[in-house]
Amino acid sequence: MRKVLLLILVLLLALPMAIQAQDDLPDLEGQVITIAVENAYPPFNYLDEATGDAVGWDYDTVAEICVRINCTPEFIETSWDGMIVAVAGGEFDVAADGITITEERDNSGVDFSVPYISIVQRLMTKLDEDRFMGVSDFVDGDYIVGVQLATTNYNTAVDLVGDDRIIGYDQFGAAVQALIAGDVDGVIIDDVAGQGYVGENDDQIQLLDEALDQDGGLGFIFPEGSELRDAFDAALLSMMEDGTLDAINETWGFGPAEE
Repeated sequence: MRKVLLLILVLLLALPMAIQAQDDLPDLEGQVITIAVENAYPPFNYLDEATGDAVGWDYDTVAEICVRINCTPEFIETSWDGMIVAVAGGEFDVAADGITITEERDNSGVDFSVPYISIVQRLMTKLDEDRFMGVSDFVDGDYIVGVQLATTNYNTAVDLVGDDRIIGYDQFGAAVQALIAGDVDGVIIDDVAGQGYVGENDDQIQLLDEALDQDGGLGFIFPEGSELRDAFDAALLSMMEDGTLDAINETWGFGPAEE
């Protein structure tokens, strides 16, 4: 509740600037925008255990974007493994899911928005882990890493330890639960998402300080050539300029917005 109240307060404080920014933004005249999400990737999108409501950074940010460009968001839950292909095929107007911007994805029939945050990848371990002291010890041993399939984190895992020491999961939540259960020895995950899982299980898991890889940033994706991208970019840039995006980021435990 405190998190929600804080977000409401900062958005109200930013409202006069946001209204002014809207004057120069595209007007989509209430167009319904379909947004693909997993609802299984905190803090970006997930189901609140207490209420069952879908919440997260994606919901708050897209809601604010649609206020600024006059659109109506319709969030649709879908699996990660087919999300990018579905957007490329026009099944969704947008996908939000903390998607790392890569050249390979950019050449797969989708266009990225401007990056909204920079991220690093980290190794998650059990809180009481004492078999290895850091990433190099983990790599040099015979430890097993859990990671979500079809992610940049999976690619990092392959580079670090090879295919034989990887167990892939459809969702990061399953990889984290496998770590807690002792089925894997570590999980490679983006820092922001990792902090979300640690926040929910801070008596069981931790993120090691050492960064594994610096990714280029996260962005929304659109079907290639979609005019919606420019509208989203304009709204995102205005949110960066007036501080609204930083306020949303702080609410969900992110760092400052990409500049």
